[in-house]
Amino acid sequence: MFGTRTSAFLKLSKRDLKYDLPASVVVFLVALPLCLGIALASGAPLFSGLLTGIIGGIVVASFSGSQLSVSGPAAGLTVIVLGAIQQLGAFETFLLAVLLAGAIQVVLGILKAGMIGNYFPSSVILGMLAAIGIIIILKQLPHAVGYDASFFGEESFIQLNSENTFSALQKAFGAINLGAVIICAVSLAILIGWPKIKKLSIVPAPLVVVIISVLLSLAFVGTDFELAGNHLVVIPVVNSFNEFLGLFTFPDFTQIVNQDVWIVAFTIAIIASLETLLSLEAVDKIDPFKRVSPTNRELLAQGVGNMTSGLVGGLPLTAVIVRSSANVNSGGRTRQSAILHGIWLILAVLLIPSIINLIPLACLAAILLHTGYKLAKPAAFKQMWHKGLDQFVPFVVTITAVVFTDLLTGVGIGLLVAMFYILKDNLSNSFEYDIEENEDGAKITFTLAEEVTFLNKAAIQKALHGLPRRINEIIIDGSQSRFIDKDVIEVIKDFEQNAVSKGKSLELVGIVNRKNVPNIRRFTQSILKNDSLKKRAVKKPSETIS
Repeated sequence: MFGTRTSAFLKLSKRDLKYDLPASVVVFLVALPLCLGIALASGAPLFSGLLTGIIGGIVVASFSGSQLSVSGPAAGLTVIVLGAIQQLGAFETFLLAVLLAGAIQVVLGILKAGMIGNYFPSSVILGMLAAIGIIIILKQLPHAVGYDASFFGEESFIQLNSENTFSALQKAFGAINLGAVIICAVSLAILIGWPKIKKLSIVPAPLVVVIISVLLSLAFVGTDFELAGNHLVVIPVVNSFNEFLGLFTFPDFTQIVNQDVWIVAFTIAIIASLETLLSLEAVDKIDPFKRVSPTNRELLAQGVGNMTSGLVGGLPLTAVIVRSSANVNSGGRTRQSAILHGIWLILAVLLIPSIINLIPLACLAAILLHTGYKLAKPAAFKQMWHKGLDQFVPFVVTITAVVFTDLLTGVGIGLLVAMFYILKDNLSNSFEYDIEENEDGAKITFTLAEEVTFLNKAAIQKALHGLPRRINEIIIDGSQSRFIDKDVIEVIKDFEQNAVSKGKSLELVGIVNRKNVPNIRRFTQSILKNDSLKKRAVKKPSETIS
């Protein structure tokens, strides 16, 4: 049995490797500067950012059930990490908090807290995706024109250097480097045109972009187009394996009773888990195979990843939409892509740091600009408009809020707007009515909805007490309702007394002495009945053998 499953898995791996291998190279190229930039902004050693990317690729992806999600250090946590390191006084103490945060995430996974991700409306998730696309474009434009004062991968509107997205853009366009502009323009042309040439498309376009960009950068040396050191990727150069081992840092377990450590741990665990669940939901939306990732298993995987990261000197990690969307757009199919990108990060640090340091940030910006456009292309806005205002308004509000604040704040605002429309629809769909004219006046029949909650109380009360005088016969039918809130039943009974005192005829169907149980029983019985029918329909093994 196990041998068959193993061979099937290996067959699947070989089949998808031709897609996952080139995608992993793209994710590696995108993740490399992001890992370094986030570590720099967090006030942590540069190696800790690379280490987090390696763990997010190899460890988390190995435990995760998501096929396309890629984990690593998150830009959304930079402010928290920077403040926590300063508050706790030592990086080693902070690492203990990261380890504990991972343990908390494991507990959340065991408690099945991943179900929280199922309660985010699709309009908000799609808005978050489009907003991330816009942010990628806005944040990468400075690097595309050779302005590299801000770190590569900052996502919040208010940046750590006290500037905002638009002030950074203004400065960028006032300090253009023509060499970077040429490299970015050539890179974008290759990314757009290369896949259209069938004979050449077997070679990944981003890989061609990197090679040509490095050659252009070397050709520009000694000219007016020459790129400065801050226009290139910078990773630590390790001369020996022992020097590599010396880069690791370990947590200070003597601070386990420090209350501040636990506060930081819980803060990281909650925020990292929310970011992960949001990213996971978003990645499933753009998965061409429409697979559904197991959220509880993802929390467990993230917990193991953060425990590992804290144990060896890394930063907090989450599932990251920028890397993940780059993975999807590059044709990745399985989690092999994420695992391979982690392996490329290790090899880059150990074997070819000098070569990696030749890559211009402008070409990586071009790759991300291309990815950002795919997330926020105009067709997405048009599609949401045709779905109606109840979908379009939360979509646009989420985009605006995420772009002008940060990921979690923006999604929270979008969620509030989406809830407003949900409540509004719920209130307007609490009942249906039918009026029949008769000799003495008219008869009205109210048929209550399947679920009648306290939110429907006001609408039902207003409808009953606002009936025209000519209505002399009233029927309120709750027989089709699976649930009627006690507050609503009380409103109906109060109206009954009022109607009788006015000489009107009132009939209550399926409401008096209601306990909201019979429908549940019928529902359970129908499941059991269907299950027994399925069992009867299944043939015995002997019947299937010819």
